[in-house]
Amino acid sequence: MAKAEKRSSHAASIKEPPHEPIQDLRDWLERVDEIGELIRIKEPLDATEQMSAIGYLVAKQNPSPAILMEKTKGFEQSPIGARHLWNILGPSFKRIALTLEEPPDTPTLELIRRVKDKLKRRIPPREVQKSDAAFYENSKTGDQVDLEALPIAKHWPLDGGRYAGTADAVITRDPDTGYLNIGTYRMMLQGKKEAGLYLSPGKDARLHITRAWQKGEAIPVAACWGIDPLFMVIGSQTFAKNVSEYEFAGGVKGQPIPVVRGATTDLLIPANAEIVIEGIIKPNSVKTEGPFGEFPGYYGRPEAGCPLVEVTAMHYRNKPILTNALMADYPSNEQSGFFSIIRSARIWDDFDKLGIPGIQGVYCHPAGAGGFGMTILSLEQRYAGHAAQALALAAQVPGGAYYTKWIIAVDEDVDPTDMDQVIWAMSSRSNPIEDIDVLRNTWSTWLDPTQNPPEERPYGSKALINACKEHRYLPVFSKRTALRKEVYDQVAGMWKKLGLPGETPKVRAFEQESKVVYHEVGGFEPGKQPGEDKGKK
Repeated sequence: MAKAEKRSSHAASIKEPPHEPIQDLRDWLERVDEIGELIRIKEPLDATEQMSAIGYLVAKQNPSPAILMEKTKGFEQSPIGARHLWNILGPSFKRIALTLEEPPDTPTLELIRRVKDKLKRRIPPREVQKSDAAFYENSKTGDQVDLEALPIAKHWPLDGGRYAGTADAVITRDPDTGYLNIGTYRMMLQGKKEAGLYLSPGKDARLHITRAWQKGEAIPVAACWGIDPLFMVIGSQTFAKNVSEYEFAGGVKGQPIPVVRGATTDLLIPANAEIVIEGIIKPNSVKTEGPFGEFPGYYGRPEAGCPLVEVTAMHYRNKPILTNALMADYPSNEQSGFFSIIRSARIWDDFDKLGIPGIQGVYCHPAGAGGFGMTILSLEQRYAGHAAQALALAAQVPGGAYYTKWIIAVDEDVDPTDMDQVIWAMSSRSNPIEDIDVLRNTWSTWLDPTQNPPEERPYGSKALINACKEHRYLPVFSKRTALRKEVYDQVAGMWKKLGLPGETPKVRAFEQESKVVYHEVGGFEPGKQPGEDKGKK
């Protein structure tokens, strides 16, 4: 194994889930079926726009099930017998929780908290024999490779071609350190043995390819479809450049990820994938790719040259499953829901690493361009400048720096996952002329349609909105209306008896007795202006 593949790590102990961890996509599908969130369609469907249209529309329903399409028009007699899975996670937080090895009914903020803690534990992968990897049931190499034998879908009318994924795991190795990266990148079919690989600036695989080309070397690459959706979740994140996503996936799952050596590359590949391709990208080998309907809900950059993968091997299970991730407006964007959870946990974990106190929750709203566009953090203000510090860090920590445009800070009595409360805080605690700052020339993407001309798109901006009560006036800030806890408990206890609908709504803030608040410049009591009684302790 390469250096980074061997390394061990230590982190906080996390209680194991009460069930056996999910082992592969088929195991995952059985569990999704058990919670009533899987539909199977046996009628042949067209992979050109028809399948994606079904996925787009079903994602707008509640509940919004995953859809396993058993047959593809024109491929009914194919010996491969490939099936399609659409709306894999979609807007379903139950399926997202299940994927993250948590009970399906885990509340959103609690799920983020648990995943944040799991990210502190890293477990290196476990290499297995090729006989233990189901995708080696069928292998094609050399001239036997034919990607066109797979019913790869066309998602949108103006897409430049057929796209595999982007619910995939693309594996590359850092040419300098040897660590393995798993990323989720779109791949356009370019021929029987060729696929284009689109990579935004700053993404790990792009850095690996650029470094290899600088050395005049080809770089091996593998791509997996039909994976445990956990790889889609973990692979979408930005982690330290010297730690493999395999370790983070193992930490979330609570056990080592089984991996196997490739047949024509020396890469370690998830042993439980449905379909795997291996190949190389030769120095400076590019081919025109795109456009493609992307995560902001718009077509991405116009046609442009992208690294070209020359496929050297194709492996697949019997009757394999192709995973398809539709990029669209919310809630039909495949990444929206899961990205909201994992990115929130990732940013919260960054705060923990930096030692910033008082963070009560982080939430990247799924409607914000696939979870990319907005970050909301709830904090208990403990010192002057605390909220401003948290806002600036949330904008630039590794987990949140890419693309994000709106960063909002609210007090601890506001649930960051409840947009009604967030908007209320912005409207009642924020003074725009005082509480909005802007960062310029930040890390963005070619896929941002607001930046024109297009060559400006890699450089973005971020608005920092302080919707917290003004710290210097906390003791005299108007007191919010809130229920007393004992009255809430009384009402909750007779909710059903009174015939009231549903469950008793959760309440985050209750009426409390006023208490003295201390600033580092001196203490003061409620009702007194800052600066009075200086020196009192």
